[in-house]
Amino acid sequence: MTFQGAIISAYQNYANFSGRASRSAYWWWTLFQILASTAIGIIFGHGFMMIDPETMAMGYHGGTMSSLWTLANLLPSLALGVRRLHDIGKSGWWLLIMLIPLIGFIVLIVWFCQKSDLGPNQHGQPAL
Repeated sequence: MTFQGAIISAYQNYANFSGRASRSAYWWWTLFQILASTAIGIIFGHGFMMIDPETMAMGYHGGTMSSLWTLANLLPSLALGVRRLHDIGKSGWWLLIMLIPLIGFIVLIVWFCQKSDLGPNQHGQPAL
């Protein structure tokens, strides 16, 4: 799958938690999220505490666009993660292992890097 194809596929399957997603689709999406989040952070600011020059008061500035981006892309990211787990023959509920600090994250990274099941599994035909 190509970079552009992965992004289009993720948005077309915005809340689709069934089926399978290839390893390349998952990692191209992850790269897109990192690049987009970095660009938004650079353009709109990272959300730092700053002194307002007019009122001389401390205030939180920026960060709204980053928060909106994260919120808008949370569901497709979760759905893609579930479909990726389906692709290696695991239940989507395993995504909740990320709630275990550090260990859960490492386990998911290892699983997301695994090759896809070659044939059909309980979640359907292999992803393209």
